[in-house]
Parts: sequence; structure tokens; C-alpha cells
Amino acid sequence: MKDYALWFRRMVLLGVAVNLLLAIPGVFVPNTVIALVGGTAVANAVWPAFASLLIILLSLFYVVAAFDPFRYLPVAWLTVAARFAGVCFFLVLHPQYLLFAFIDLFFGLSQGVLLLLALRQPRL
Repeated sequence: MKDYALWFRRMVLLGVAVNLLLAIPGVFVPNTVIALVGGTAVANAVWPAFASLLIILLSLFYVVAAFDPFRYLPVAWLTVAARFAGVCFFLVLHPQYLLFAFIDLFFGLSQGVLLLLALRQPRL
């Protein structure tokens, strides 16, 4: 695996780790995570908890792209696109959670650039 593909893998896996750091507690204590990022507690925490579960599941799909972005190229591109979807969601619909937008922006930009560079490198 070439250098850029290796760095793409590392950035995707780091992004998965960050997702899991927020999402796993979010399944069990969603109001605590909401308060941690500056939000207001909700009366019915089932939906934030379920959203956290979905982030965990989405992150598992990212792992496929991390280990072989060339073989699973559509999944690799969807990994990048999902980050930018998160940026749009939090910037436009819920700007009170800018931390989530910035996390997705950081990983979306870095993963997108690394994937483009990996695809331009000759493979042996």
C-alpha cells in the first residue's frame, strides 16, 4: 500500500475512534454528551441515543474503506461524502453544535485529499 493510502487509512481509523468516543457514551448517557458539547438536555433521550447508535454503525462501514480504499472505492468516497453531509447538517440545521461540524470538516477534508492523492499514485 502506498504512502497516501496508508495515511488515508490512518485518518479514517482516527475518525472512527473520535466518532466512537462520542457515540458510545451517547447511546447510554445521551444528555451527558449533549451537555458536553454545549447543548441543552432533552426530555426524551431515545432519539439522540439512537442517533449515537447509527453513528457507531456508520463508523463500522468506514473501516471497510480504511483497509482497502482501492478495492472498495465507492465506499471510500462515501466515507468522505458522509463527513461533508455531517458538516452541512450541523452548519445549516443545527449550528449550536459547531464542534460536530468542525470534526466532520477536519476528517472530510483530510480524508478527501488523501484519497485523491492515493488514487493518483501509481500502484504496484
